[in-house]
Amino acid sequence: MPAVLHKSLDLDGVRVFYREAGPPGAPVILLPHGYPCSSFQFRAFMPALADRWRLLAPDYPGFGYSDTPPPSDFDYTFDGYADLLDRFAQALGLTRYALYLHDYGSQIGLRLAIKAPERVAALIIQNGDIYEDTLGPRYRTLQEYWAKPSPAGRRKLSEAVSEEGFQDEFIGEVAEHLVERIPPDLWNLSWPLMRTPQRREIMVGLMEGLKENLGWFPRYQAWLREHRPPTLIVWGPQDGFMPEAAARAYLRDLPDAELHLLDGGHWALETNLDEVVTLARRFLERVYPWPVAPSAPPR
Repeated sequence: MPAVLHKSLDLDGVRVFYREAGPPGAPVILLPHGYPCSSFQFRAFMPALADRWRLLAPDYPGFGYSDTPPPSDFDYTFDGYADLLDRFAQALGLTRYALYLHDYGSQIGLRLAIKAPERVAALIIQNGDIYEDTLGPRYRTLQEYWAKPSPAGRRKLSEAVSEEGFQDEFIGEVAEHLVERIPPDLWNLSWPLMRTPQRREIMVGLMEGLKENLGWFPRYQAWLREHRPPTLIVWGPQDGFMPEAAARAYLRDLPDAELHLLDGGHWALETNLDEVVTLARRFLERVYPWPVAPSAPPR
C-alpha cells in the first residue's frame, strides 16, 4: 500500500500535525476527524485509497499531535475549527476536494462547505448527525445540561473526558462480535494525549458548544438541498448518539444520496473498513475520478 506521511505546518503560529497519502496531483479527500480521536482514526482508510486520491487528515489544535495554544490565541469552538480547516486547505493550495464527514468533523466540514461551496466535489458521510429530531438516547445527559446548566451537570461532562469515558466511546455500544475488532490503542493512545487540564477543559467546552450546533442544523440542511453534492452515506447504526434514523434523515435533503447501513457502530472504520473502502472507491471512481489514471501506485 502507498505510505502515509506524517507532516506539520505552521498556521499563524500554531503547529498543525497532519497525515497525508497519495500523489500530489490526485483529486483530494479532506478528512476532519471526530471526538475523542484525531487523524489517527483514518490511518488505515488513507492508504487504501491513496493509489487514486490524495488524502489529507489534520489534527485540530488541542487534539492529537497538534499544538494547544492558550484560548487567548485560538478559538476552541466549532467555528474556530472550521476556520482552521479553511486555513489548512488554503495553505496547501486545495481548491477542490471531497469531504469525509464524521462525528465532530461533520459539524466542522459542513461549516467549511457553507463557506466555500465551490470547493466541494462530493461528500462521504459516516455517523455525523445534523437532524435534531433523530438524536439518539445518549444525547440525554447533554440535553439535560443544556436545558439547565449546573456545576453538577458540568462535572458529569468532565467525568466523560477520561480513559474510561474514551473506552466507552469506542466499544460501549457495538455488538459483542465486533468489540474484538476495535483495537485498545484507540483509547490507550487517545487518553494520554488528552489528559492535560487544558485539553480536558477544551473537550468539555466543545460538549457545551454542541448546543449551539443545533442552530446550525437547518443551515446545513438548506445547504445540502441547494447544492445537492454527490453523496455517499455509510453508517454504523449501533450508535447511541446517531442511530439509523440519523442516517436516513439525510435523504430528506439528499434524495439521490447512496445509503448503506453496516453491521457496525460509530467507529465503522475500525469494524467495517473493507466495506467502507469498497463503497468509497466505487463512489469516488464514479463522481470524483482522477482524469487520467496513474500508470503505477505512488512510491
